[in-house]
Amino acid sequence: MKNKIGVYICQCGSNISDYVDVVKVKDAALKVNGVHLAKTTMFACADSTQQEIANDIKEQKLDAIVIASCSPKLHLFTFRNVAIQAGLNPYNYVQVNIREQGSWAHSDNKPKATEKAIQLVLGGIARVKHSKELDMIKIHSENAVAVVGAGVAGMRAALELAEMGSVVHLIEREYFVGGRASQWNVLFTTNETGQQVVSRLYNQIITHPKVTLYTATNIVSKKGSVGDFTLTLKTKPRYINPECKLDLKKFQLAIDKCPIEVNDEFNFGITKRKAIFKNYDSEFPEIPAIDYDACNKCGECAKLCDDIDLNQQPHETTINVGAVLLSTGFNPYEPPVGEFGYGEVDNVITLQQFKRLIELSPEKLIYKGKEIKNIAYIYCVGSRQVDGDNKYCSRYCCTSVIHTAILVKNKYKGIQNFHFNRGIRTYGKQEKLYHEASEQGDIFLQSFEDAPTQVEKVGNETIVKIKDILTANEELEMSANLVVLVTGMVPRENADIVNLLKVPIGRDKFFNEIHPKLRPVETVIDGVLISGACQAPLNITESVKSALAAASKANSLISKGEIELEPTMAMVYNDKCTWCGKCSAACPYDAISIKEYNGKQIAQITEALCKGCGMCLPVCPENAIDLIGYTDKEMESMIEALIS
Repeated sequence: MKNKIGVYICQCGSNISDYVDVVKVKDAALKVNGVHLAKTTMFACADSTQQEIANDIKEQKLDAIVIASCSPKLHLFTFRNVAIQAGLNPYNYVQVNIREQGSWAHSDNKPKATEKAIQLVLGGIARVKHSKELDMIKIHSENAVAVVGAGVAGMRAALELAEMGSVVHLIEREYFVGGRASQWNVLFTTNETGQQVVSRLYNQIITHPKVTLYTATNIVSKKGSVGDFTLTLKTKPRYINPECKLDLKKFQLAIDKCPIEVNDEFNFGITKRKAIFKNYDSEFPEIPAIDYDACNKCGECAKLCDDIDLNQQPHETTINVGAVLLSTGFNPYEPPVGEFGYGEVDNVITLQQFKRLIELSPEKLIYKGKEIKNIAYIYCVGSRQVDGDNKYCSRYCCTSVIHTAILVKNKYKGIQNFHFNRGIRTYGKQEKLYHEASEQGDIFLQSFEDAPTQVEKVGNETIVKIKDILTANEELEMSANLVVLVTGMVPRENADIVNLLKVPIGRDKFFNEIHPKLRPVETVIDGVLISGACQAPLNITESVKSALAAASKANSLISKGEIELEPTMAMVYNDKCTWCGKCSAACPYDAISIKEYNGKQIAQITEALCKGCGMCLPVCPENAIDLIGYTDKEMESMIEALIS
């Protein structure tokens, strides 16, 4: 038990000391047996204070310290490093949160805030008395990364990792790389096309010696943990000879002969394609593919093109990596039938369909045989929903539609744009686009959440109505040749990844990071990182920045060949355990298995998988599991101190 404890009470400027009597807290700490010294400090995290604490540890020969300040999420490692520099084991340090849990929570009652701070500090002292000297767990790491998703963010992350020396397995579940960027033409702010961006990245990917690209591939199983993941990949065949030198004339004959037509997902269903298809110019690799689910296996195409092989079979590949970087992208929101007339009114389409329509209409803007002149854009469809699931703002939609409206007006004559919005969010330099659209004569009309825009079919006309708050709630209406629903982002369907890797998702269904500022690309699963629009609605620039951050973090984690893990994890008392399996069933990280010990079966903890969550502890009927760093003895002593 520790008997020379140093206690430091932080004022945090005035964040704590305005509501907590820090001197009173210090005096209470000094009365506890085992406390050798107690001090107040203006900023415990300041360099000068860190040096003072280090000097106290050395000179006073302290065997444990308690820092009463802000959340450990902010400065846990700050003070651990102070302990290490002073020769004290970092796990003989406890941080007590008297800011978020004390002064801020009880700013309306200063005496109670002080009383609570005292109890929290006493609890911290009681816990640190029973702390043990622990060492980081070291495991081997493969300097290889699986990047899942070959959109712009995934390809950029793969290239960055490869340049830093890591072996990269770039895994794309579709036949072609590029993600959503391949479907867009001119991109906002840069005016570069999606095709140019994807083409440039793809050419670097296929020529880089450290990058292996897998298309039409999914991860079907996972074993191991951070530093040593074993992934099994399953690749669908293209039913085309991969070594073929494509004879375009023969291939076109095969396409023409194919009797099957399906909605073309590349054009969001506004056109059809055959079951056998050659990718668009903006998609790579340039090898065609056959949609085997749609194909009726008639074999007519194979008779016309020697490179078609309908007998190809799926195959599996096993790879070994130290980390997994998820960059699985997003889907545009698909409105249900009836939302703003979608699926019921024949000239209501989504923004993504509209973008492809522009690409397919070189001279005149034609939709269903009619020339388009008046366009109504309805904002926030699938975002900021009052009664729906998607309460978040998708952020990129306003800029995207305004940029598209500018392109439309520049490309076609006589176009009039009407923007039915709930407030424009063209942040940063994108504000210039809003200014340009206003100058070119676009009409912006705004409504409140409780009075949404209405779309009605009246005879042969499509009428769009709004109570415009910019004209004192005047009810305005227009006849639109085309209604464009500006849809937000939703995450792709990633149930297989979530189940395999145990990646947490947030309330918005996007992948969840540990902390948006402190650990923005890490998940609670060690070695699994996230980037791009699978994490949150992001535009291409933001996605690339996120990808670079994730690549850098992954490289720093695995490149040394050895990874240090927190020793805070479950431990089994072998003599007590009788293996009932309840702990294994409760573990969310598959970290508990069974092993033989002295002629009986007991629980075994896989150190690299255990996160120290404690879910296994309360279900053990024999109390045979404890949590290192949070043992029963430590927790019970804290509780006793808190209620004394």
